[in-house]
Amino acid sequence: MTYYSTKLDSIFQALADPTRRAVLAQLSSGPASVTDLSQDFDMALPSFMGHLKKLEDGGLITSKKHGRVRICALRPAALAPVRGWLEQQNDRWQGRLEEYVTTLAKDEDYGT
Repeated sequence: MTYYSTKLDSIFQALADPTRRAVLAQLSSGPASVTDLSQDFDMALPSFMGHLKKLEDGGLITSKKHGRVRICALRPAALAPVRGWLEQQNDRWQGRLEEYVTTLAKDEDYGT
């Protein structure tokens, strides 16, 4: 099992900030310009652009320039590594839970 993945690390870093998660929520409705995305946040545009860069570096969004307007869009498939990692963790913990329950049942059978 792989415990280290630079791709997974960059995705989790991008998801770690509430501003970036809010941007992803906004983009779930469809592509939007940087100007439209930034209106809900009380920060300077360079700071906001830093958040967008982190999302792009994580592969969670794409952006294209159309004239003077930069449009951002989600990359839903980018969450596949996270989904896979979470499924592995779930399988592992389910197995541990089943072992624990079996152990408890055996202990009850032996009166301990």
